[in-house]
Amino acid sequence: MTEAAEQAGPGRDPEAVSRFVEGFAAQLVEAGMQRMPSRVFAALLASDSGSLTSAELGEQLRVSPAAVSGAVRYLAQQHMVAREREPGSRRERYRVHSDQWYEALTNRETVLKRWEAALREGVASLGADTPAGRRMAETLAFFEFVEEEIVTMMERWRVHREAVFGPR
Repeated sequence: MTEAAEQAGPGRDPEAVSRFVEGFAAQLVEAGMQRMPSRVFAALLASDSGSLTSAELGEQLRVSPAAVSGAVRYLAQQHMVAREREPGSRRERYRVHSDQWYEALTNRETVLKRWEAALREGVASLGADTPAGRRMAETLAFFEFVEEEIVTMMERWRVHREAVFGPR
């Protein structure tokens, strides 16, 4: 069995898996993610183990180790994958989080807080009664609203996930 077939999983068509990976990656690119991180993320998501080495990713996606490395660095910064050392080896495996969407969305909270602080400063600097200051204040109110909604939504998701998939 070829390495690509092993990565696709038993009884799976490697070409069908590749079409899924490329198609899902294209959707992620259309949503604003960079192309190579999208492809690496989709490949990890499609693997049964949720974990592949740089060499496995490179072979499956037909890209260089440098391309994989850059993509993994971006995905790790976005809290979408984690790096793990293989026991007794210097090789790293890259693992997609089982709750990657939850992690990615929840970690946006830090970004929202920074934006809110900058917007508060903008409102203070521009003056709340100026047109620009009012625009800033409305944008700030929107981000504060979104942040509250994310917290509430994530709690509802935890309850829903446990009901559908059972306790972790």
